[in-house]
Amino acid sequence: MRTSRPLRTLAAAAAAVLALSACGSDYPLGEEQREAAENSTSTLSGIISGSGSTAQGPAMDAWIGGFRVLHPKVQVQYSPDGSGAGRNALLAGAVNFAGSDAYLQDEELGEARETCGPDGALDIPAYISPIAVAFNLPGIDSLNMDAATIAKLFRGEIEFWNDPVIAAQNPGVELPQTRITAVSRADDSGTTENFTEYLHEAAPEEWPNDPSGSWPGGLGGENAQGSAGVISTVTRTEGAVAYSDDSVVDDSLGTVNLKVGEEYVPISAEAASIAVEQATRVQGRGEHDIALHLDRTTTAPGAYPLVLISYQIFCSSYEDADTAELVKTFGQYVVSEEGQQASAEAAKSAPIPDSLAVQARAAIESITVRP
Repeated sequence: MRTSRPLRTLAAAAAAVLALSACGSDYPLGEEQREAAENSTSTLSGIISGSGSTAQGPAMDAWIGGFRVLHPKVQVQYSPDGSGAGRNALLAGAVNFAGSDAYLQDEELGEARETCGPDGALDIPAYISPIAVAFNLPGIDSLNMDAATIAKLFRGEIEFWNDPVIAAQNPGVELPQTRITAVSRADDSGTTENFTEYLHEAAPEEWPNDPSGSWPGGLGGENAQGSAGVISTVTRTEGAVAYSDDSVVDDSLGTVNLKVGEEYVPISAEAASIAVEQATRVQGRGEHDIALHLDRTTTAPGAYPLVLISYQIFCSSYEDADTAELVKTFGQYVVSEEGQQASAEAAKSAPIPDSLAVQARAAIESITVRP
């Protein structure tokens, strides 16, 4: 039975509240953070809450820790429930902001006007990271693949790692006759939406499904909850492969180099940043809504187009002046040079380009208090 949107929204809101009630640590970064906090002169105080992207989890930990040093009397709580759950929680008024690996869709923009006032909500790019196609093949650190091959692999049309289609792109690599187990996300995920958008645009014949945050039914394989869940499944399953934010992929797994133009590009923050520089703003949005369209078929040298731009989604206005001030101050820290550096160190993310950072700061500054 399909659950209605209002019921799903209320369920997400309840889950976010329960999860957030268990969050928080006075000084998660330890003694150095405690000393810095005690010497802070900031008078800002209060609590704000957010929910959403699991991909943003490591970066969010770093942002919360760094912000707490600057403003020790402020608590920022974040529950990594998945992008869809985070957007639902914001639209239900259960949290003050959402983290999402996909910008708000048209239907959600309409709902945001009910929760956030007549100007709705703002999509603010805050976290840029490549999506890894990670696999468990002992002794193999990387493989070359084009988008069509990746699509066939996740559709179950390529069943063994020594398939001729893979072998042709990897001369000299001794590929085992190991069965492929494709692992996908079980939850509504912005990472899934970005991954399926890449496949649909870069290999439309092999991946006819429209982009979606929900994995297509009937494809087989396994699924798991959250970015950490799919990587955990791959780590314990020889022959498994999954897509995930690169921040949770360690050196125990191999990763795929994407074919871009005539070259194969390894995954890196720098290559992701090159791809983002080709992005354009989505048309028909408000002045300060910075939803971006990525060119998944770019041939720019060194670009890695399987990338996610993860957003902080804020209301354009808040009923409470103190909440508005807290949200704006935290948002400005996230997109600042200091905040982006903290994210890069904690989560292997790429700092947002300077021109985008300027737009993001202006958008956050535009947040107002509703009369």
